Amino acid sequence: MSETDPRLRPTDSVVAIGNFDGVHLGHRALLDELFATGRRLGAIPVVYTFDPAPTAVVAPQRHQARLQTLPNRVARLQEAGVARVEVEPFTAAFAALPAEAFVTRVLIERLGARALVVGHDFRFGTMRSGDVALIRRMAPTLELVEVPAVELHGDPVSSSRIRKLLAKGEVAAAAELLGRPWSFSGPVVSGQARGRTIGFPTANVAQREEMVAAAGVYAIRATLPDGRVIPGVANLGTRPTVGGTERSAEAHLFDFDADLYGQVLEISLVARLRDERAFASIAELTNQIRLDAAAARARLA
Repeated sequence: MSETDPRLRPTDSVVAIGNFDGVHLGHRALLDELFATGRRLGAIPVVYTFDPAPTAVVAPQRHQARLQTLPNRVARLQEAGVARVEVEPFTAAFAALPAEAFVTRVLIERLGARALVVGHDFRFGTMRSGDVALIRRMAPTLELVEVPAVELHGDPVSSSRIRKLLAKGEVAAAAELLGRPWSFSGPVVSGQARGRTIGFPTANVAQREEMVAAAGVYAIRATLPDGRVIPGVANLGTRPTVGGTERSAEAHLFDFDADLYGQVLEISLVARLRDERAFASIAELTNQIRLDAAAARARLA
């Protein structure tokens, strides 16, 4: 099921609340508990999430770029097995909702929650004034399951940790925390078609995620709208050799030559091969692209 209408009122549900940005290993632990609790109670597993991110509304100076668009986040939750995703439009008015009202209007009346699965640092309501103790006082029959933080290599798995890794180009480390390579998606748009003239046609993908990985050349896998997955190599950056100034994502797909204009591709960054840099000539750039393609094929084999 896709993102649902906020007016839908599931009954007898078990609800997990959070941003779920990235749907990383920490989120997966929360979902595992959601499913287990749902099976035990015979209740519908529901994820209740927000868009835009609460910080974008209440503390824009602290807002961090999202790892995913909302459709991608919903798709990852569905792939994980979530039966229903409820998306709350996060507005200033909603941010002002008292914690007590959130319990009665959202958890009980709207979501029909029989059980609630939350992370160890769960807070809600105006100024994050609500906590699990408040829920226990107001709704003593509502079962509460608190899931501890998941740690990897000695530190908690978190969306902010993943953002920092991607900003440094450490996509393999980010993939460990996500449980899969980080990806971005966007439509293929018109470019300058220089790649085709030197034997490396590229798809210029307009990135729709807020998060932008470090500039550089990457081994990738591209998922086409029909589900096919094609390996390739991509340059993320400004293309300094040809005088570029705007950020772009250009992907060369191996052994593939079809018109992709207007189609939406999902690009998964598997390994970072090198920094982006300017070359003295197009011939030197072309030779480097050949080396990059060979390196990418080897990493993806």
